[in-house]
Amino acid sequence: MTAFDTDRVYELLERHAWNVTAYQIVNPGMEHWFSAGGDAVIGYMRRCGKRVVAGAPVCSEERLSAVLAEWEADCAKHREGPAYFGAAGRLFDRLSRRDDHSTINLGAQPVWNPQRWPEPGSMRASLRAQLSRARNKGVTVREWGVRGAESSPELRRVLSEWLAHKPLPSLHFLVEPQTLSNLRDKRIFVAARNGIPVGFLNAAPVPARNGWLTEQFVRGANAPNGTVELLVDNAVRALAAGGAEYVTMGLVPLSSHSRDTAYRNPFWLRFVLAWIRAHGRRFYNFAGLESFKTKFNPDTWEPIYAVSKERHFSPGTLYAVADAFSDRSPASMLLRGAGKAIREEWRRINGARQRNGHECPVSSTE
Repeated sequence: MTAFDTDRVYELLERHAWNVTAYQIVNPGMEHWFSAGGDAVIGYMRRCGKRVVAGAPVCSEERLSAVLAEWEADCAKHREGPAYFGAAGRLFDRLSRRDDHSTINLGAQPVWNPQRWPEPGSMRASLRAQLSRARNKGVTVREWGVRGAESSPELRRVLSEWLAHKPLPSLHFLVEPQTLSNLRDKRIFVAARNGIPVGFLNAAPVPARNGWLTEQFVRGANAPNGTVELLVDNAVRALAAGGAEYVTMGLVPLSSHSRDTAYRNPFWLRFVLAWIRAHGRRFYNFAGLESFKTKFNPDTWEPIYAVSKERHFSPGTLYAVADAFSDRSPASMLLRGAGKAIREEWRRINGARQRNGHECPVSSTE
């Protein structure tokens, strides 16, 4: 993307970003389509004959229907089917009831009005305990300037430590892990202990909703328990002080809060998702993620969808979406994830044996 195109994208984001994933359209690997009038932009990736859209078009609400028509005509011209991952609200309302579009439910995202963020005494006892635990360990939180954060080797160390213990290889598309290379328009809060960073949280703006998405909360190897909770609490209070009226922590896939009887997923997908939720904890702890976000008592949960221009949402479209998130094929990603999980488990077993005073005949290697 040229510097001119980058400036065009950011200008539209700053004016019209409504979908919480809007700022992810500047992630590496994204292509950008601009409307003929230059008043709308869509970030997408080409995968398996599909154009997988990152959320929704970035444009004014009154122009959304016309922009969608222009975009889908361009997709048809190039014989590529549009699929929208992360559809919500106004995009969902326009596409979900069309006969030539199909919808699946992905999960839900928790939402707060930060102006009503509770004082510590009104929080759950378990959350207060976590906040106290981190403070008692000497953890403090302050906001950093984006230039200092982008160039900080200490924050990159923390990020590397966090990524090293993720069971899956790094994902991309809407969940690009290397966010420190581009913090334009964002805010970043850093947790430190004895002056040394041990975690951070960065928030991406949602200007059309006077809000923010907590894009990433990162915990380093030496972060005490409660560090992430302390980061969230401090960040939301700072956003509230700035006048924000909307905060979300983003999508919880397969959330129990996402049940929508009007848009029941097809049987084949319900089977796949049920299997993933039951057996995929080694790779992604869906229940743990939901539990973490729930303990902050969201004001509401917003359902999140994927919408595809086809009468029935197909396995091919789901594969294209999965391919957009992986830097290799989805199958290769799962194989690498399985290998990483085995190595992590072996390290855990060896560590437990060493703590118990046993000799470990084999040491794990990368």
